[in-house]
Amino acid sequence: MKLDWRICSRARLSRDPRFDGKFFIAVRGSRVYCRSICPAPTAKEENCRYYPTAAAAAEAGYRPCLRCRPECSPGTPAWIGTPSTVSRALRLIDEGGLDDGGVEALAERLGLGSRHLRRLFLRHLGATPLAVAQMRRLQFAKKLIDETSLPMCQLALASGFGCVRRFNDAIRRVYHRTPTQIRRLAKQKEVQPEDQYLFRLRFRPPYDWKGMLAFLAPRATPGVEIVERGTYRRTISHDGQHGYFEVSIDPGAMALVARVHFANPSALFFIVERIRAMFDVNADWAAIVASLRKDRALAPRVAEHPGLRVPGCWNGFELAVRAILGQQISVKAATTIAGRIAATFGAPVSAAPGLSRIFPSPATLADAPLARLGLPQLRAETIRALAREVCHGRLRFEGAVDSEDVLARLGEVPGIGKWTAQYVAMRALGEPDAFPSGDLGLLRALGLGSTREVERRSERWRPWRAYAAMYLWGNGLEVARSG
Repeated sequence: MKLDWRICSRARLSRDPRFDGKFFIAVRGSRVYCRSICPAPTAKEENCRYYPTAAAAAEAGYRPCLRCRPECSPGTPAWIGTPSTVSRALRLIDEGGLDDGGVEALAERLGLGSRHLRRLFLRHLGATPLAVAQMRRLQFAKKLIDETSLPMCQLALASGFGCVRRFNDAIRRVYHRTPTQIRRLAKQKEVQPEDQYLFRLRFRPPYDWKGMLAFLAPRATPGVEIVERGTYRRTISHDGQHGYFEVSIDPGAMALVARVHFANPSALFFIVERIRAMFDVNADWAAIVASLRKDRALAPRVAEHPGLRVPGCWNGFELAVRAILGQQISVKAATTIAGRIAATFGAPVSAAPGLSRIFPSPATLADAPLARLGLPQLRAETIRALAREVCHGRLRFEGAVDSEDVLARLGEVPGIGKWTAQYVAMRALGEPDAFPSGDLGLLRALGLGSTREVERRSERWRPWRAYAAMYLWGNGLEVARSG
C-alpha cells in the first residue's frame, strides 16, 4: 500500500485525530514509531518515514512509542481498497486464523497459495501475515500490561503467547523494556476487582453513540441485553463459560469504555475484538460518507447525525434468529418473542441487574417447541432449520471466509429470503456493502416504488451501502421488517 507522504505530513503536523491509526510515523533518529496524534515534539520531515501499519513499521526495525501508545490507536483501515482476499485474511487472523496450521492453513482456507498470500500482504500492508498477527498479540499484551493487574503468567496466555518466556522475550525485543518495567511506567490509577477488566477502545471521531443506542435499545432481548443510562450491557458465553460486558462512551478521550466481567483471561482478546466489531469502532466515517453526502436524500441525514455506525452483534446465530423473528412484525413484538425464547430455553446466569439469561445455542433450538411461545409454525420451523444447519457445520458465522457463500447457504434455509440474508450480512458478517433493498422503510425514505429502483439508486453508494441503509432508516424510524 503506497502512502502519499504529503498527506501524511500534513496530518502529522495538524495532529488531526481523524487520521489516528491510518498510518504510523517512524523517526529515524530515535528508531521509534508513533501515532499521528503523538504529543512529542514534532520531528523534522527529513527524519520521518511513513508506514501503513504498525506491523510494517516494526518490520522496518522501529519500536513502538511509549508515550502515544500505538496499540491504542483505532483499528487500522489499511485494508480498505486492498483485494478482498486481504480483507478476509485479516478478519480470519483477528479470529485466530493462524492458530492452527499457520500461514499455509490460512491460505488454504482462502483458496490460494501461501507464497501468494505473503506477497499480497507485503504489497498492501507492508508486512507478512505472521508479522501482522504477531503485532496484534504484542499490542494486546501491551494494553493488558498497562490497563490490567493480571499476573504476567496469565497475561502471556491471554495475549496468545504459549509461555511466559516467549512473552518476555517478545516484549523486551520490541519495547526494549521488560513487562514489569512497562507496568511501572503505566502507573495504573484504578485497579479492577478480580475477573473484571476495563478497556478503552479508541475511535476516529465523530461517533454517534446516541444513534447506536437508539438502534440497539428497542431490539435488546430481555434478560440477555439491556440499554440504560447511556450504557449497553449484555451476557456472553465463550467456550462453555459465562460472563457479561458493558459499554459506554468517554467522548473526551474519543473512546468507548468496555468493562468485561469474565473468569477466563485467555478469552479477553476474542471478547475485546468482538466488542470492537459489534460497535463498529474501526470505521473511518470521513471516508465512508464522502460519497453518501453527495446524494440528495442522504445529505441532510449525514449532516444531522455525524458518526453514525452500523451496529454489529455478539453472536451471528442469535442475530439471524432475531432477524427471522422480525419478519413482517414490529420491533416491539419481535423483541417480546426473543425474550420468551431466552427465558424458556436460555441458560440462567447471575450477572448484572437486568441480565439473567444466555441466549440459547443452536443445539438447544434445533428441536425446541418454539410454536408454543407465540411464533407461527412456519417461522418456528425456519429457526429450527437454521439451528440444524449451524449444528451440522454447513453454516457458520464466525470465521466465515466468503460472505457470498454464507448468503447462499442462508438462502437455502426455508423461510429466509433476500431481505433477511442481507440484514444478517450487514450486522453479523460486518459487510459494509450489504443492503436489504427490499425493505419497505428504504422505499419510503427514498420515495421510490420498487426494489429495482432502490438497487439502481444504491449503486452510487458502494461499497458503503450498509451505512446508507442506517441513515435512511434514521434514529426515529423502525426497520420495516423489524430486524
